[in-house]
Amino acid sequence: MSSNTESWQAKAQRKRDQILQGIPEQWRLSRADLDRAALQSDLTGSFIQSFLDQETIEITSLETNEINPCLHELFIEYALDRAKELDAFFEKHGKPTGALHGLPISLKDQFHVGDFDTTMAYVGWIDGKLGIDKEKSPVFESDLVKELRSLGAVFYCKTALPQTVLVGFPYGHLNGRSQGLTFISLLAWRNNQQHHWRLELVFRSVLSTKPWLSDPAVVPIPWRTEELESIRSRVNAKGQSAGRPLKFGFFWRNSTLEPHPPVRRGLKIVAEALQRAGHIIVDWNPPDHKVAEHIHAQFLYADGAHDVQAHISRSGEPIIPNLKSRFGLREPMPLLQYQDLTMQGLDFENRYADYWNSTGTEDGHAVDAFIMAPAPHAAVIPGKYLTPGYTEVINLLNYSAVALPVTRADKALDVVDTDYIPSEGLDKRNWDAYEPDIYHGAPVGVQVVARKFEEEKALAIAEVVQAAIRAAQT
Repeated sequence: MSSNTESWQAKAQRKRDQILQGIPEQWRLSRADLDRAALQSDLTGSFIQSFLDQETIEITSLETNEINPCLHELFIEYALDRAKELDAFFEKHGKPTGALHGLPISLKDQFHVGDFDTTMAYVGWIDGKLGIDKEKSPVFESDLVKELRSLGAVFYCKTALPQTVLVGFPYGHLNGRSQGLTFISLLAWRNNQQHHWRLELVFRSVLSTKPWLSDPAVVPIPWRTEELESIRSRVNAKGQSAGRPLKFGFFWRNSTLEPHPPVRRGLKIVAEALQRAGHIIVDWNPPDHKVAEHIHAQFLYADGAHDVQAHISRSGEPIIPNLKSRFGLREPMPLLQYQDLTMQGLDFENRYADYWNSTGTEDGHAVDAFIMAPAPHAAVIPGKYLTPGYTEVINLLNYSAVALPVTRADKALDVVDTDYIPSEGLDKRNWDAYEPDIYHGAPVGVQVVARKFEEEKALAIAEVVQAAIRAAQT
């Protein structure tokens, strides 16, 4: 049990011990296995499969895995009990409870499940939810958890987040830093279509529960199959145009942050594949994303870090080094200034929409979606994620986006561009961080971006992009 005199270090260690005890002894790796894992640059594929039987490999081969201190909660017995309930229901009624009957689902530690902790990487949230101690609050669950459970989902763990959820990799005082990275595997391209089908299944199933009835913040839009079919009807199985081609905008670079050579090459691969498939490619030159980055960042820090400071003060833990300069306590933004910031955000949305509409002025065909990198680098190396600048504009605009893999960094192909002279500051820090040998083999992806509330369209277009890439590589 915790006490008022328990240090944050002791509290975090108690939580780590609790998580470890939740892992059955026979599932734990030996010290030798862990040492061997530490030498691997990629823990997926043959390495992780060396610990699994053939049946398990077949079941899990569509996904990637990692060996990490990546759990904040692990409730295997809870999951097994739930699975037994579902088996009994099926045996009695001869039908599943819902579209996700028996599907194991992990959740980020922002969701409330049963009476398990929700820490969101704050040591001060251990033994409670949202900083509310268990003895002071009844058991409550997130709406999404209730909806997924009603469809037959089985929850078995909650995965790690960074302190404040504003760092590009899990890092905090509860579990330290998760050293590995989770990637969408490129080893089996044939499975990508199935991956999107699973996403469609989950989205469609959750929306079938009408979540807007319990959460008024949810927009009451049911799953629209016709939006997917309107895209799918325009292409064949190889993603090639089979009627009116799709029109793609390509955002090649952020005005303040040049992408690394592997990212440049990844974007070029996608553009060439889509052109070969008969689609239209145009440069995407919208209102300066730097403006959106500035507005979004001011929203994040508008409260003067009072919320974050309140959470860390519960235990006395310090702010992690990556965030220390941004979350020092200060005066909140004045109300009128915040109101003006809101108007700036709305103005940027309007200007962005005007630009998007203008892409159809000449041919009557506005861009269907635009393609951009999720970050200026390949998969994150701990300590090298310098800014969320490539995604902040999407957050500010509330656009729909789907990230997908394209290739892997290759030190032979992605050599340092000595002709590019970075600007001082963040651009130079990012450019200097690129080392071909270190990034070699790291996944490179892009994101397909559609307009607000166009999730179905974004998913369908992502299928087209992946099919075109696959066709170009065969």
